[in-house]
Amino acid sequence: MEAYKLWVRTNREFVHSLESLANGITWLLPERFSNSEIVPEAIYAILGIVSSANQHIIDTVPTRGNPRASGESSFPWSLLVSTLKDAETVVEVAAQYYFGENGKWNFLTVTEGVKALVRFAAFHDSGYKMLFQGGESANERSLDVSGGHHGRSGGYRLNNSTQDCNVFVPASLEGRAMSALSRFGEKAKMVSDPSSLNRIRRTSEASTVLVGKPTILSILSERGLSGRLFLAGEALSILRPLIYVMFIRKYGIRSWTPWLISLAVDLTGMSILSYATSQHCGGGDRLCQLSTSEKDELKRRKLICALYIMRDPFFTKYTKHQLEKADRYMSPVPIIGLLTAKLVELIVGAQTRYTYTSGS
Repeated sequence: MEAYKLWVRTNREFVHSLESLANGITWLLPERFSNSEIVPEAIYAILGIVSSANQHIIDTVPTRGNPRASGESSFPWSLLVSTLKDAETVVEVAAQYYFGENGKWNFLTVTEGVKALVRFAAFHDSGYKMLFQGGESANERSLDVSGGHHGRSGGYRLNNSTQDCNVFVPASLEGRAMSALSRFGEKAKMVSDPSSLNRIRRTSEASTVLVGKPTILSILSERGLSGRLFLAGEALSILRPLIYVMFIRKYGIRSWTPWLISLAVDLTGMSILSYATSQHCGGGDRLCQLSTSEKDELKRRKLICALYIMRDPFFTKYTKHQLEKADRYMSPVPIIGLLTAKLVELIVGAQTRYTYTSGS
């Protein structure tokens, strides 16, 4: 196993290219979106699981001098979420084949429930940090219970055991060299001063106590309104797919009720998160700062709302007609008409799968 991990980490570009080629070929398999074809979806799911495992191997490459932070979990939650998402398509196709269109929603409800529980566990285990891509990517933002600032432009912060505060290290080579010389001089001065060494030891012990995963109570007490809103927004983001499929199970995929409720939950969750992370949340007494990656995640959540045009009943009533119109318009054009027809066929076929358009 270690030999395989080393090979994947050494040949990561080749591995990614091979995975992309294999996944692309599966989309061209005949009868890919037929209700009776479980094998193509199983192949695609297996490839997805292998791809997720390889990415996990690459992301968890050990580095010297960079031990895992205190309180950080070593359980591969992101890999588990990715595996569940890949397996969900097979569950959908198999359930539809054996239990029919209406019967499959029972299995999808259970699957979404399991995914929600896993995501809540990952959310808790991460110290209630924002989930990236529904938990498929780890949020590497450092846990900071002291309210310090992150992501300062032009450099990075380094915890220095010889000082009471964080040291800002400039990103430039000259800045890093001067910072290193400064720290060396300070260490030499403190070695000659026993009282300074005692102060260092006390500061180090205090830092060890402070660094850890926050709890719900600590977030509610320290962050106030912004903390409550953040937790509520993330909870809605996690529960939205489960709520959506439960209402589909009750009212049917052709009803507007699941579509509208899901959209309302999405918009409410994103609005709450946007307000919780604004500069004036909680009456201006507490700023809830986001890292660059967390801001990108909020943008991603807004972009995937475009999937609502691919979900029934909106798709059947509006989107499908526009696709068919484009297909008829481009069909007389050589080559382009053929490619357009194939693209429309793939879009319409993918739309029949809940897992391809659910955004979960």
